[in-house]
Amino acid sequence: MRFAIFGNTYQAKKSSHAETLFKLLEKRGAELSVCREFYHFIASDMKLNIKNIRLFDDDDFDADMVISIGGDGTFLKAANRVGKKNIPILGINTGRLGFLADISPEEMEITFDEIYNNNYKVEERSVLQMSCGNKKIETSPYALNEIAILKRDSSSMISIRTTINGEYLTTYQADGLVIATPTGSTAYSLSVGGPIIVPHSSTIAITPVAPHSLNVRPIVVPDDWEITLEVESRSHNFLVAIDGGNESFNEDDQITIRRADYTVKVVKRFNNVFFNTLRSKMMWGIDSRNGTPTSAPQK
Repeated sequence: MRFAIFGNTYQAKKSSHAETLFKLLEKRGAELSVCREFYHFIASDMKLNIKNIRLFDDDDFDADMVISIGGDGTFLKAANRVGKKNIPILGINTGRLGFLADISPEEMEITFDEIYNNNYKVEERSVLQMSCGNKKIETSPYALNEIAILKRDSSSMISIRTTINGEYLTTYQADGLVIATPTGSTAYSLSVGGPIIVPHSSTIAITPVAPHSLNVRPIVVPDDWEITLEVESRSHNFLVAIDGGNESFNEDDQITIRRADYTVKVVKRFNNVFFNTLRSKMMWGIDSRNGTPTSAPQK
């Protein structure tokens, strides 16, 4: 098999996991391409000597599967590079929470056994696309997690006039607005009070950040609807954050958000169940007094 590998470049203390990954793939005779930035990190900071690999920059690669080793941030960067290539992505988690990168280092060997035996599943995740009239967007306009409209250069709230399919919804008086995919519902959206959405629900969550009115609540709409945003700000500008990358816009810039014309394919083990991941990552049912489950699961 051919693998293209991305990794984070700021966790040298976790070098043993990357070393294990390359050894497992070498043992299986895999053909490896490695992101140049990650390769320089593992060669210089981690002192790993990886042979018989091809280096690539940006999206100049082809593979049967992409491997992201790091946290969900690393996965998002890999997904952005994959774009419309239709290559499935496997996330190995050496970060913290890990909803996208949910394969633990301890599961790597059995996971690759399953992959080579074609015993895995691929989930398709929707992507958002942002446009701004004829203005060129410097960062990538695509988001697997979320697109956030945020205040900038001022402590004052911004006003975000929101229209859906040409129909006026409301004007949010808030610090910002998060437009999230189901995949992104457990990321920034969740931290500002947004709902958790099952990954395959074909919806978009709209959640205000610190709204002025307590009556304003998140709303979930079908993902084939178009969202248009017009922003007013005392500083006459605002920030748009797209999966972590950000760019400044002027208040006369109209933002349009719609579902992209491609999906991101995520590799999962066959035994992966979203609700199990949710309970584990969110520690639902854990007694805070002693760290044990409050009740045993029913069979």
